[in-house]
Amino acid sequence: MAEAPILTKELDGAVAILTLNRPEARNALSEELMGALQTALDQAAGDKAVKAVVIAASGPAFCAGHDLKQMTPHMSDPDKGRVYFEKLFAQCSRLMQAIVRCPKPVIAQVHGIATAAGCQLVASCDLAVASDAARFATPGVNIGLFCSTPMVALSRNVPRKQAMEMLLTGDLIDAKTAKAIGLVNHVSTHDELRVTTMHLAHKIASKSRASVALGKEAFYRQLDMSLSEAYDYASEVMTRNMMMADANEGICAFIDKRTPKWEA
Repeated sequence: MAEAPILTKELDGAVAILTLNRPEARNALSEELMGALQTALDQAAGDKAVKAVVIAASGPAFCAGHDLKQMTPHMSDPDKGRVYFEKLFAQCSRLMQAIVRCPKPVIAQVHGIATAAGCQLVASCDLAVASDAARFATPGVNIGLFCSTPMVALSRNVPRKQAMEMLLTGDLIDAKTAKAIGLVNHVSTHDELRVTTMHLAHKIASKSRASVALGKEAFYRQLDMSLSEAYDYASEVMTRNMMMADANEGICAFIDKRTPKWEA
């Protein structure tokens, strides 16, 4: 029998669903899985039929972080694994940034634990929906490996003191706490998780693809600007948006009290 793919892909209307499929390894982010997810995201970014992306997972866990079994043998390399680890963490960083830079909104659908780089994956997504059974942690500190790269995404989603507590203790937090601190947007029952996620994804997919792409890019770019720079930049973006055909259609539809017809 052929081995099951480590990442499965399906299209539900205009929503691409990418499912991590290493259940026996708790969907740990091996080099191969990161490469497959990167390729799928790049394809979705360029596919006009796709207007939103959902990242889900199979098995009991969402994602347990990096694949320590794949990493550990390299500690015996002549350089103690330095070259390998630099390459691995650079690959992971590119993947997380690809999520942010993808012109399509990316939603994490989290049904189980999301730890270390798995928590980083959730934090890197634009939105996240969690089951009430989901748990989140950055537990590297427990094995002498501070979660420095997960920290980047976590600290951009969660207030500083809450982020530091997660990083310094390695403790698991439940879905309710994750929502309270801003790591996830919505919490549902386990049985309703997919329905809740897809309702959100299809709602976003019903909007203008061009304006959403423009807005997502602007959202992340302005975060690192001063207040005055952000307003100058956002004003320029709004001007460009107003010149778009979809903006004209949307405004006319609003005035005419009808449903807008966006450009393909």
